[in-house]
Amino acid sequence: MKKGLFIVFEGPDGSGQTTQAEMLADWFEMNGFKVKLTKEPTNNVIGGIIRSILRGELKVSIRTLALLFAADRSHHIETEIEPLLNRGVTVISDRYTLSTLVYESINGLSIEWLLKINELFPKPDIMFILDVPGKICIERIRKSRFGIEMFETEEKLEKVRKRYLELKDLFKNTYVVDGTPLPEIVHKEIIKIVTKYI
Repeated sequence: MKKGLFIVFEGPDGSGQTTQAEMLADWFEMNGFKVKLTKEPTNNVIGGIIRSILRGELKVSIRTLALLFAADRSHHIETEIEPLLNRGVTVISDRYTLSTLVYESINGLSIEWLLKINELFPKPDIMFILDVPGKICIERIRKSRFGIEMFETEEKLEKVRKRYLELKDLFKNTYVVDGTPLPEIVHKEIIKIVTKYI
């Protein structure tokens, strides 16, 4: 059986990666492919702890947070991602390893150490980085959400955007896509790229 594709969406909060991941999953389904949409942090116990930290409800060091992300990812891969890929299901993840490298390196941790604690994890077959300026990201977040998480200020999101662009060549098959147009236009650009891999 042919292994499924592993596709990841990355970008600053408010860049539209969740919307595009959902639209791509719908596209795969409509075209007769088996597909599973997933996300990080996950909905398991470790993912719940991470979300509490991001909301400011629990205080831990930045190193502990990075290790929690790695633990959540490890469990995610073992229990969901790899079993599905091996059954021929395409897995689309809203965030993955690059999120950790970007956000935690901005917090002061070294890229080398972050790569080390994530080095055994499978690499995506295709990764999309949605490029959206911090000003637009924060406007979108304010329109769509009640709470603002710890990374969500315009300055931080612009810093995150720049770090994504700096790290775009770390993984093969990484595509930077302009995330500022209407979602349908962004989706068309993504489909053009995805169809090369099917």
